[in-house]
Amino acid sequence: MAVDIQPACLGLYCGKTLLFKNGSTEIYGECGVCPRGQRTNVQKYCQPCTESPELYDWLYLGFMAMLPLILHWFFIEWYSGKKSSSALFQHITALLECSGAAVITLLVSDPVGVLYIRSCRVLMLSDWYTMLYNPSPDYVTTVHCTHEAVYPLYTIVFIYYAFCLVLMMLLRPLLVKKIACGLGKSDRFKSIYAALYFFPILTVLQAVGGGLLYYAFPYIILVLSLVTLAVYMSASEIENCYDLLVRKKRLIVLFSHWLLHAYGIISISRVDKLEQDLPLLALVPTPALFYLFTAKFTEPSRILSEGANGH
Repeated sequence: MAVDIQPACLGLYCGKTLLFKNGSTEIYGECGVCPRGQRTNVQKYCQPCTESPELYDWLYLGFMAMLPLILHWFFIEWYSGKKSSSALFQHITALLECSGAAVITLLVSDPVGVLYIRSCRVLMLSDWYTMLYNPSPDYVTTVHCTHEAVYPLYTIVFIYYAFCLVLMMLLRPLLVKKIACGLGKSDRFKSIYAALYFFPILTVLQAVGGGLLYYAFPYIILVLSLVTLAVYMSASEIENCYDLLVRKKRLIVLFSHWLLHAYGIISISRVDKLEQDLPLLALVPTPALFYLFTAKFTEPSRILSEGANGH
């Protein structure tokens, strides 16, 4: 195969784009930025992203997709009040919004029309921040080679958040107006207003820290799920199994945290060796059991009552 020989590219992410191919002859352009959906290979040629996302990549996308859903549920519960019958419908609507946004995002991504995406493999942290690696051969002129080397893991999250926001604005106000009769007019839309704040925050978080989140999200899930479970059980004054079983809502919260524990464990292990990693899931109930066995020594109800009295 004859290949057009040119000087080597500088920089980590600059590459040569294929201009012409005729049989065994390939002609490449000058060194520069690779088109969207391509990244440089070892020989500094831009190659299309044709691989399937790894399990870890899907788990990362699942984590980023869960963030707005969990925040929706939190603020819906926060602003609905204990006697509001609308919370359940709003929870279901938020789930449908995020699920619909995820399906639409996959359908509009390449290849269009199927629930499948092609991607480039993440090799190192710098793949997420190619704008920091534009070379300056003469220390004056900068060769701009910024492109999405982790295609489409970086931009697909923004697309998903955009569809989440659009579906929320289309569906939620109508639902809340019809069924949130137990809330005052000023409280009905507070969960929606909260989303208008946390979506920009999530967008900035992905834009700035997407690469860091990619490597740290399993540990973030485990730490936050452990902390929130302990806070919830202490705030609900759960000190034994009977307190846990007396209300269905508490069981739902417990099982939700167990799912998050399992998600984090699977993300850390990556299930490379199934027979070795699956037994780790037996650790999922351990934090809750540890809390129940030690609650009698800490007496969270006494601590809460003393805090409320200002002691």
